[in-house]
Amino acid sequence: MTSSELWTRATAERYDTEEAETSSAAALGPTLAFLAGLAGDGRALEFAIGTGRVGVPLRELGVPVVGIELSEHMAAVLRRKTDEDTLPVVIGDMATTAVPGEFTLVYLVYNTISNLLTQDEQVECFRNAARHLEPGGRFVIELGVPPLRFLPPGQVAVPFDVSERHLGFDTFDLVEQILVSHHFTRDSDDGRYRRGNSRHRYAWPAELDLMARIAGLEVERRIADWDGEPFTQDSGKHISVWRKPT
Repeated sequence: MTSSELWTRATAERYDTEEAETSSAAALGPTLAFLAGLAGDGRALEFAIGTGRVGVPLRELGVPVVGIELSEHMAAVLRRKTDEDTLPVVIGDMATTAVPGEFTLVYLVYNTISNLLTQDEQVECFRNAARHLEPGGRFVIELGVPPLRFLPPGQVAVPFDVSERHLGFDTFDLVEQILVSHHFTRDSDDGRYRRGNSRHRYAWPAELDLMARIAGLEVERRIADWDGEPFTQDSGKHISVWRKPT
């Protein structure tokens, strides 16, 4: 067990509904095309596969996918979509859990490496990816860039969503590199809000590159989104690709 917070049954059951917009064919199209292109004729391993938001449609495109997932509740939701023979899932943490065989692609999307709350565990995640990759294989991470430029002196919170049914903001511990995402979500029209929060360890792209080097991986490219836009100082997230040397 790692420091990752465990998704509960209630959270797993509503996850797909809350992520309906990011799960649409239009939203996922560039992601799937990018990952399928890197997987080629080989197999893909998804760390923290969750309910299969990405892994299930990637498998439907013909890419053999295996998943690792810490939460049995999230994996149970995935299992309603496809069977174990079609998309095997191993219950365990992404920093240490091993699955049989080698892969041309290991990927970790949607900020999920930040669920590991220590630098040591994030380094072990890179090492775990490297162990599973065949020579020439790639490790892909999708991760937001910490919005610290929005923090004037004395401010500790940055809003990331202010909409009719959801209020979201992050608070930061700048010493420990921990952010807490706070959510106030209105599930019905009675005016009541459900409160939730989750902890994450943010890491800068340069820090991830050093983790990759420790794991024996080389930087191949970094872009701002799945469509391939250039990564700049104003980018809100990055897609980073590291390669295992041949």
